[in-house]
Amino acid sequence: MLRGLPALALYTLPLLAAAPSAHSAPTQDRVATTAGPAGARAPLPLFEAIDRLPVAPEHREGYKRDLYKHWNKGLNAGDGCDTRKEVILAEAVMAPQVAAGCKLTGGSWRSAYDDVVVTDAARLDVDHFVPLAEVYDSEQSPWSAARREAYANDQNSPDTLIAVSAASNRSKADKDPAEWLPSDGSYHCTYAATWVGTKLRWDLAVDENERQALLGLAEDCPTTTVVYEPAP
Repeated sequence: MLRGLPALALYTLPLLAAAPSAHSAPTQDRVATTAGPAGARAPLPLFEAIDRLPVAPEHREGYKRDLYKHWNKGLNAGDGCDTRKEVILAEAVMAPQVAAGCKLTGGSWRSAYDDVVVTDAARLDVDHFVPLAEVYDSEQSPWSAARREAYANDQNSPDTLIAVSAASNRSKADKDPAEWLPSDGSYHCTYAATWVGTKLRWDLAVDENERQALLGLAEDCPTTTVVYEPAP
């Protein structure tokens, strides 16, 4: 499912298509909004989705952030906005004005991690829901440079990237759910489902501590479901 972009007040840039943000309203009945095999949509209970994750020790040696090229030109190479800015535009609650060079003015966003309203795009970070270092730790075999770039700029799922307050993103850093959870407790079920769906989408492993933390979250999220589409 493609991430939708809200209508924008533009000076010189083309109009981007409008659609609600996947992260705009947390819910206990979370469905990670990606399609299943052959386009089928079959929600999995969170427990079952966790059981589909391979379990393996993490491996950090050799990690460098620049192994994952970001940000690239985004979905619309002609709009003057890179992937980061396109995500910010897509997740705006109130659309900003966009000037030449994708300079953003005004607008508002709700940061799902801490339930904070942000009214200055410069105070937003675009977070890789599964952090890049965690992806490296969890690759079952070394990825190609092209696959790493595809993950780092993935807008073909609404879940891989999320615009949040810079403070909440810096607090999270490269931690997994055994080490960090959003300060907004009402988002924990959504967070767990999105984490699991993203790992399944990209065929990433979990370590045992991470798995146990996810299972603990699932106990409090009995109606939460996950649907995912494997990345190409």
